[in-house]
Amino acid sequence: MGVKWVSLIVGVGVVLLILNSAFFQVAETEMAIVTQFGKPVRVIKKAGLSIKLPMPLQAIRRFDRRLIVFDPKPAEFLTSDKKNVLVDVYLGWQIGDPLRFLKSVKDRSVAELFLADLTYAAIGAELGNYPLSALVSTVSESLHVDTIRERVTEKCRARAQQDYGIEILEVRVKRLNLPDQNKESVFDRMRTERERQAKKYRSEGEEEAMKIRAETDKETRVLLAGAYKESQRILGEADAEAARIYASAYSRNPEFYKMIRTLESYRKFMDEKTTVILSTDSELLNLMVEGNP
Repeated sequence: MGVKWVSLIVGVGVVLLILNSAFFQVAETEMAIVTQFGKPVRVIKKAGLSIKLPMPLQAIRRFDRRLIVFDPKPAEFLTSDKKNVLVDVYLGWQIGDPLRFLKSVKDRSVAELFLADLTYAAIGAELGNYPLSALVSTVSESLHVDTIRERVTEKCRARAQQDYGIEILEVRVKRLNLPDQNKESVFDRMRTERERQAKKYRSEGEEEAMKIRAETDKETRVLLAGAYKESQRILGEADAEAARIYASAYSRNPEFYKMIRTLESYRKFMDEKTTVILSTDSELLNLMVEGNP
């Protein structure tokens, strides 16, 4: 093979290497920065085929654009009432400004160190404004965990975007715990709150029961009074009707009426064991002796 062919092959190879280093592809999950002698000159956020100056004039720095979940180690913080609390959080973040990210932190490991410090500082500042009862309580109205979490997220989001080109989706609380030396005092306070709440419920229940009993007694008296009044009215009407019937019967046949009343008298005070001693001129004996009422 002649020198010309060797030179031609070498030249073609060099051209291919130059073209290979000049063209590059950005994936859907990536963003890229073109650097020239280490200095960024172009940001590429759109996926697809791109071109740059061949190596070593320009190089490519690639960054993951997907959401990353960061789980820093739990840390201990102090509340406003000087109680220690152990907080375990996690956060979702992604690169929003690759150029600022490259200038400030350069890679993911360094970025997460900065995010951990930023998150711890925000949590410590917020917890210093609240007592322990805002984090652990049996009364739901006194809890402010969601409020604290939202404020921590806002602070971290603004600072991370401004300083590191990082977008923080949200900071979430995974676990709240107490150091061993604080747990017993907190449990005692929770038991005291439970007992106080139970006494309150019992007192309210007894008060309501007394009201119900008093109302029931009142209704009972009203019903009994109404029933007695109605019974007396019915008895009065019955007595009046009986008297009317008696008067009507007497007016029609006084002798027959007298006989019926006498027989009724016999039924009331006489039976097979009764002994009656009366004078011979007693009107009560006329019906038995003479057959006249």
